[in-house]
Order: sequence, then C-alpha cells, then structure tokens
Amino acid sequence: MLHVPGVLSPDEVRELRAVIDAAAWEDGNATSGKQSALAKANRQLPEVSDTARQAGAKVREAVTRSPLFMAAALPHTVYPPLFNRYGPGQTFGDHVDNAMRFQRDQGIRVRTDLSATLFLAAPDDYDGGELVVEDTYGAHEVKLPAGDLILYPASSLHRVMPVTRGERVASFFWIQSLVRDDAKRTLLFDLDVAIQTLAQDAGLGAPAIVSLTGTYQNLLRMWAEL
Repeated sequence: MLHVPGVLSPDEVRELRAVIDAAAWEDGNATSGKQSALAKANRQLPEVSDTARQAGAKVREAVTRSPLFMAAALPHTVYPPLFNRYGPGQTFGDHVDNAMRFQRDQGIRVRTDLSATLFLAAPDDYDGGELVVEDTYGAHEVKLPAGDLILYPASSLHRVMPVTRGERVASFFWIQSLVRDDAKRTLLFDLDVAIQTLAQDAGLGAPAIVSLTGTYQNLLRMWAEL
C-alpha cells in the first residue's frame, strides 16, 4: 500500500466536485456482478456519461503528473477513473476486484494489477467510510485528505466501512502495470527511491548513481510486459 499525497490540489478538488456533484448519479450496482451486488450499497456516476469521462480524464491527467504514483505503479494502462459516493448507511462489504476490466465502447481492456482510490471529501465531512485493505500483516484502515490517493494491489481483500454521517465521495480506478508481479514492482520502487535519495547528496552523475540507475533500467527491461 502506498499513500500518494496531493494528487489534486484543494482548488482542483473543488472544481472536480462542482462538476460531479451536479451530475445525475445511479445505483452503484448498475455495474456490479452478482457477488458484488450482495455486498455493495452506494451511488456511482454512470460510467459512459460525459461527466464521468470528462472528470475521469482530469483525474488520469493528475495521477500521471505525480512522480510518486508513476514510480510505484509503472503504469502501462490506467482504466478510465470512475466515481462513487456513500451516504449514511451505505457500505461495500468484503470483496476482491475483478482480474480484468473492459470498457467496450472505447475498446479498453485492463488487467487489474493495482487498485487506486482518490479521496474527494475531507475526512471531517463524514464519519465511517474507511477503506479497509487486508494483507498478510492484517487489516489497514485508510481515510485520507481530499486530493490524496491510496494505491494497493488489486488482489487484496478490501471493503468500505458503513458511513454514519455525511457523504464519502471518491474516484476509483485500476492500473495495468508494466510489471505485473507485486514483489518485483516493489523492489523497483524501493531501488528508485534509494537512487533518488542518494543522488541528492552525490549528484545524478556520480559513478555509483549511474551504476545503480543502469541496474534499475536493466531490471525493468527484464520484467516489463508491453
């Protein structure tokens, strides 16, 4: 799991919310399978609506501007971002995201290596609504400032806790990475962060930094899938 702060600025969040809040929302189960429908209670912007596509394009542009997101995700394809909201009593129980996502009208097919949630409501605006992601180290609750993003393996069991006050609004989407394996992708990310940290003192042209950068690129060349 990785917290990516400041994907959207406060002004960008306000502008995006003004657009999506004025749109017509539908039952979130309009796009659910039978299993998800048993656990899911929320509202969602229609995936093929002009509002969802325009707002999603802004989110996709914003995440590709984030060096931290790009280093961690190594995106091959970012699925067009979607938008949901949870009011009092609404929740999404335990589930694992589908391995593949299709948007047939745009010819988009994505293997869901990573899931991302971009929070669009301030934590003080609602109670409950925590994203809970489970891994081998237990359950992790996530409730981030508006404009911040959480990135985590799509294979994780996760849920959204019931909202008891206010409204939780977010964008969510999936990423097909150039590097499918979580462990290899994490190793590349750790190596990238270490290189950048060392380069602050030694400089990018230092022989050790050049050697480590070459190692990073060769590992990426070995593991990337185009």
